[in-house]
Amino acid sequence: MYSMLLHSHSGLRWIVLILLLLAVVNNGMKWKSGKAFTDKDRKLNLFTMIFSHIMLLIGIGLVFMSPKMKIGEGGMNEVTRFFMTQHMTWMIVAIILITIGNIRSKKLIGDKVKFKAAFIPYLLALVAILYAIPWPGRGYGGGWY
Repeated sequence: MYSMLLHSHSGLRWIVLILLLLAVVNNGMKWKSGKAFTDKDRKLNLFTMIFSHIMLLIGIGLVFMSPKMKIGEGGMNEVTRFFMTQHMTWMIVAIILITIGNIRSKKLIGDKVKFKAAFIPYLLALVAILYAIPWPGRGYGGGWY
């Protein structure tokens, strides 16, 4: 079960990153060009939010199952500290930003305002996610997949 969740979490990372990157580029370009906010734009923002929430749920499951999260007699090691503090905190912040961006882009009136309301939080979320991913070479056991 743990292996399946870990592979799902690692594989879905790429889907979330691609969706988030597409949403940032789409919202930014259409905000600057003044285009109309269409159903396609709303769905891109929505799917980005949905997949990020799925990642959060899988990540929460991994916290309780992962052997990396065991705290020994000497306290947390560097890997456990990274995942329990830095990774978890920044990912939750990113998902909150994505959720805020999606909700505001639906509720506000005016196309430029909707794109701007989604662009800024989505861009900040992308930066937070890129920072908190355990990329290969960082020493936290992360891989490309």
